[in-house]
Amino acid sequence: MVIRVEAPKAFLKLFLAILAGGVLLAAAILPFAGAGGWVVNASTDTMNSNVQDISENNSVPLRSRITDRDGKTIAWVYNQNRTEVPSDKISQAMKDSIVAIEDRRFYDHNGVDIRGTLRAAAANVSSGGVSEGASTINQQYVKNYLWLIEAENEEEAAQAIETSLPRKLREMKMAGDLDEKLTKDEILTRYLNLVSFGNSAFGVQAAAQTYFGVSAEKLNDNQAAFLAGIVQSTSALNPYTNPEGAKQRRNAVLQARVTAKTLSQTKADEIANQPLGVLKKPRVPENGCIGAGGSGFFCDYVMEYLDKKGISKDEIAKGGYTIRTTLDRKAQKNAQKAARSKVSPGQEGVAAATNYITPKDGKHQVLAMASSRNYGLSQKERESVLPLTHTLQGHGAGSVFKIFAAAAAIEDGMGLNTNLAVPARAEVEGMGAGGAEGCPPNKYCVENAGSYKPNMTLKEALATSPNTPFIEMAEKIGMERIVDIAIKLGLRSYKDEGSFDGEHSVEKYVKDNNLGSFVLGPTAVNPLELSNVAATLAHHGRWCEPLPVLSVKDRNGKKVEFEEANCEQAIDKKVADALANGLGSDVQSGTAAGSARAVGWSGPLAAKTGTTETSYSAAFLGFTSGWAGSSYIFNDGGTAKNLCTAPVRQCGNGNLYGGNEPAQIFFEASKPMVKKYGGKLPSYDKKYDNGTDPGKWGAPGAPASGAAGGTPTNPANPAPSPQTVPRPEDVEIPPEVRRGLSDLDEFLNQFR
Repeated sequence: MVIRVEAPKAFLKLFLAILAGGVLLAAAILPFAGAGGWVVNASTDTMNSNVQDISENNSVPLRSRITDRDGKTIAWVYNQNRTEVPSDKISQAMKDSIVAIEDRRFYDHNGVDIRGTLRAAAANVSSGGVSEGASTINQQYVKNYLWLIEAENEEEAAQAIETSLPRKLREMKMAGDLDEKLTKDEILTRYLNLVSFGNSAFGVQAAAQTYFGVSAEKLNDNQAAFLAGIVQSTSALNPYTNPEGAKQRRNAVLQARVTAKTLSQTKADEIANQPLGVLKKPRVPENGCIGAGGSGFFCDYVMEYLDKKGISKDEIAKGGYTIRTTLDRKAQKNAQKAARSKVSPGQEGVAAATNYITPKDGKHQVLAMASSRNYGLSQKERESVLPLTHTLQGHGAGSVFKIFAAAAAIEDGMGLNTNLAVPARAEVEGMGAGGAEGCPPNKYCVENAGSYKPNMTLKEALATSPNTPFIEMAEKIGMERIVDIAIKLGLRSYKDEGSFDGEHSVEKYVKDNNLGSFVLGPTAVNPLELSNVAATLAHHGRWCEPLPVLSVKDRNGKKVEFEEANCEQAIDKKVADALANGLGSDVQSGTAAGSARAVGWSGPLAAKTGTTETSYSAAFLGFTSGWAGSSYIFNDGGTAKNLCTAPVRQCGNGNLYGGNEPAQIFFEASKPMVKKYGGKLPSYDKKYDNGTDPGKWGAPGAPASGAAGGTPTNPANPAPSPQTVPRPEDVEIPPEVRRGLSDLDEFLNQFR
């Protein structure tokens, strides 16, 4: 007879296991019998509340989908990558696999399986480890619900999954109560929609797509066995880091199904010899706007917009919303291509932003929002997640701001054909200091950068952009009124506290200091707001908040109401339409004529170019009746420098103007879309040709009253002579050279 010394030790282990099982059984029975221990009684109210929440609230976190205007997905946003599916959309193989391996008596017990608990305890002791779980699917559902959904912080999450007798007892009681409120199929379906399957996949639908690229209803025996197995430990059984362990676990699930009589041994053996069949890498949708690719900046604006309208980013990340946006995919593609063709995505210190809006259905729908920068986190590639397209950027839009002075002048009685004096230099008091070289103390001095005839109409001035006539307007009208019009037409962030220097708003600072330079656009602009100025004029002077969202539906397909976009009449319709026509010559004979011809632009367009004095930034604004937008190139690095053209880059002496790359971006982006959204200028009241108060501003064909005195002008937009349509090479002549040519021209005039 052979005596094994290990026998007493093994017997003792088994005895202790049985004893522990008895204790566990007694503890498990007590709550249901009404005895209730101090642990259970202490939290009865909480448990009852939790059970009520779990049974009645099936709102698990779901990923939200952001689409373009045609319903095609732009981005997914989620805290947990999960798409909920009903029971009939989950394959029977998946249901059979999870029941076989996790809770073989699922259909027989009432939420807590005492026999299974004792069996698992005995099996774990005999194996010297954890070979079987003791929790039913009911219990696992409760635990995962409290962990993944109810927990509001890390402490509560830790409590939901802690290894302790009190937690286990609470879990068991709640599992039993839940079994009375829900059917077995409801519990199983909810569990499969809730549990984590690893690699950012929550719920069986996301898991099926992540590992196999199929829907949950298409999962076969092999795929289902793998997914059921990985639930035990998503990290240890990850098929991409431990394929052999994952395969062994899959095979264990197959055998569990054989035991449960839901799979034949022959079939199980056949599958066991096959590879797992997972994708080469997990198919996980990128989370958030980074996954939107070229539409990343637009996606960012959508999230920001909805947050302001009462649907928070956190709600979107877990609410399962379908957000249909205004984005026109073709327009977006054109805008992105155009911006990046002129400014390299990796160019150091320089970025372009371009936005396009249609005043469709009485709202300013954002059709495209693009940047030369890629939306992303790679510093090496100079990617950015900063809102370059829709926050204050750069050093201003230059002469584009002359639009605001012109609008105020037309309101004040000036006509499109009113003749304006165009002095080469102007010096004024009370509108700032400095400016052009040699400026006397306490004065603000500006010069025209280029040769101009001594008089021109307002329409000509808008096309060729001399500085001095617009400063004269500003002096006569007052800066307060011009700033108000700029804000009304679309530059709404200028009212924000700190928008000028971190302390003052642009509005307050310019008004308080009566800064005439504002007319020449040296102030940072929001590219989207700049485009919205164009949209307001295209919309007959009616301003609307830029709208990126057409509809929001909840997880059940029900429309979600949110605050409407604001709209108001910014300036009189007749004034807006007259100004639109006044801006109609730029692409024909003005500063953008060369770029327009280069792309074959032949249709009507209201437009204005702009360049800052230092060439730190440049812009182009344009619109027709149905299509409006702008393009803006600016310094986006830590150090601002002059910008040069062809290619756009930081340089020593700047020669980038609004009439070259900014205009080219606009034309290339918008030309294919004009036919779709409209390409006309509005009709206007012809009385605005001569003006509504010609006596105040001077009759057509004669210099405007008071114009000869001039006012300072900042050489913000070097303008060519109106007698000759400028060639691209002419536009690139540095300002100091232009001033020399102007002086030479004046000298030669003495001998003519």
